[in-house]
Amino acid sequence: MSYAQQDLLAMTTPCNPIVILGGGFAGTTLLKKLSRRLCRNQELILISEESYSTFNPLLPEVVGASIFPAQVVAPIREMFPPSRNVRFIMGEVETINTTDKTLVCETLKGPHTINYDQLILAVGSRAKLDLIPGMAEFALPLKSVGDAVHIRNMVLRRIARMELETDPILLSSLGHFCIIGGGFSGVEVAGELIDCLRQICHYYPRVNPDHLSVSILQGPDRLLLELPEALGHATADSLRRRGVKILLNTRAVEINSDCVTLADGSTLHAATVISTIGTATNKLIESLGLPINRGRLVTEMDFSVKGTDGLWALGDCAQVINSHDNEVCPPTAQFAVRQAAQLARNLLAHNKGKPTQPFAYRSQGAMAAIGHKKGIALVLGIHLSGLAAWLLWRAYYLLLMPTLGRKVRIFVEWTWGMFFRADITHLRFNRSTDNNPR
Repeated sequence: MSYAQQDLLAMTTPCNPIVILGGGFAGTTLLKKLSRRLCRNQELILISEESYSTFNPLLPEVVGASIFPAQVVAPIREMFPPSRNVRFIMGEVETINTTDKTLVCETLKGPHTINYDQLILAVGSRAKLDLIPGMAEFALPLKSVGDAVHIRNMVLRRIARMELETDPILLSSLGHFCIIGGGFSGVEVAGELIDCLRQICHYYPRVNPDHLSVSILQGPDRLLLELPEALGHATADSLRRRGVKILLNTRAVEINSDCVTLADGSTLHAATVISTIGTATNKLIESLGLPINRGRLVTEMDFSVKGTDGLWALGDCAQVINSHDNEVCPPTAQFAVRQAAQLARNLLAHNKGKPTQPFAYRSQGAMAAIGHKKGIALVLGIHLSGLAAWLLWRAYYLLLMPTLGRKVRIFVEWTWGMFFRADITHLRFNRSTDNNPR
């Protein structure tokens, strides 16, 4: 049978849908790529617990009040025009039967069973909160919009309380924000936070700026191990000039409500500890009983899961080997988008009985925004820092924003923030019947 005859048969033969789990960079990009090229009788379903996609690299800007939380999310239904064969379901998948190719999804209506032809896992990862004693009880993770808003509110509450305190030891603890981890998230949060604190002091005249401080605890001997050493040092220099205390070769061994105990036995007084380290396997991935390495589902180079027909995985939840350098793909937006494009091609080839191709991609570099008008970047081997890197970082993520409306909104928000102080609104969403507002 020729490929043309196979295509004609596929167009007239009913089949179960292709189901994508996860509404992040990987899942939404894959849906976008597939929806343009699938045959008319092939249904495509995206299932996500949330109705929106979160741009996680922008979460530190929410913490630092550079942008509002609404600017880092995009409604999934807005990202894809209504279509006969593309469907979005807001729900949580509870069980997957890879033998019968069925899954059970808890929706607003109740449990819903879906038979699938191909299932793609793009569910990401979750915060790991058991790395350090006391982390789960007292540290604040940064993995979601809710986490970012909570940290932002906590910062504002600490400063508001400082206006009412007179005890110098308590003031020092309340005003100290300790960040565990000196990777991308850690340095971005530190930069945003120190700039935010300096700006909003204007609104809290009874708070002594000397009582406000930000620290980074980093186990290795430098920041940003993913980047060349020179950029790691440039990042440290930029943060130190603005008052961030960087403690290298330093590990936390216990976290309490008002302090952090270090490996050398010393103590840091800090009422607010932000954790940017550690990722745990998504619970749904764990339930499959398939090989997992370092919290990620092991896949073949073409994203298929060995020995499991019709199952694929990509993004943060998958350990995919990059055939370009035989290294595990990093959990970044850049790789998630590229993986989605390749997996779309592989799924289309699989449907036609053609061979799939291994993922191969050469990284174009990496970037980080480390505060107001400050950034670092490695692009095509070129080192950038300062304003140029910051503008490049913003331009890249502006391009990734879906729809023109979203791009305009965040561009206006960013432009406003370049000339005016950070917003100090304490975002509390309380119903009239709430007795214990937070």
